[in-house]
Amino acid sequence: DLAGFPKDVYYLYQSEFTSKPVLHLYPHWNWKNGDTVDVVSYYNNADAVELFLNGKSLGAKAKKGDELHIKWRVPFAPGELKAVSKKGGKTVMTKSVKTAGVPNRLLLKADRKAIKADGEDLSFVTVEIVDKDGVLVPRADNLIRFSISGNGSIAGVDSGSPVSQESFKDNSHTALNGKALCIVQTNGKKGGITVTASAEGLQSATVQIVAQ
Repeated sequence: DLAGFPKDVYYLYQSEFTSKPVLHLYPHWNWKNGDTVDVVSYYNNADAVELFLNGKSLGAKAKKGDELHIKWRVPFAPGELKAVSKKGGKTVMTKSVKTAGVPNRLLLKADRKAIKADGEDLSFVTVEIVDKDGVLVPRADNLIRFSISGNGSIAGVDSGSPVSQESFKDNSHTALNGKALCIVQTNGKKGGITVTASAEGLQSATVQIVAQ
């Protein structure tokens, strides 16, 4: 999307048009008791994919003909949904999604923790809203505030929302699907850059970047 966060179709394209091993499982696993969910998997380099809910097999399925994905209809139960792709009876890849609890804290991930001190280089810092166990809360839409100290500044913020009217040039942004993005730029001087993300009612997070 606009923030660079991979959407489901990203994995579809990879599974069909690259030789890179792919196993993708969606949607998230936060629903209401009584819901029945269409669970979809994209995969390649495997004979079939077996789905498990809380350790119980829901059966293995394989693509046929021109099919691009496989699908199960699964009555929701909180816990872990896991897909295992296999080829020749051996496991190729495993992917899982877990039911998240209430938002508890923020988690920051910088794509590069060392950048050039040239006044132009960038680090893309992703903030995730997670529960007490570190599981991404997929429907969280908290307002995230960013602050920076040291030899850098905020070049832009985003969430990937196609309908948001919030400014890219700001120090805050509303999360989408539990995520937001802060783009950090050096000021041309060598040294440390400290990025902090905060949101009302949640534990804040900090990440260190070095301009060198």
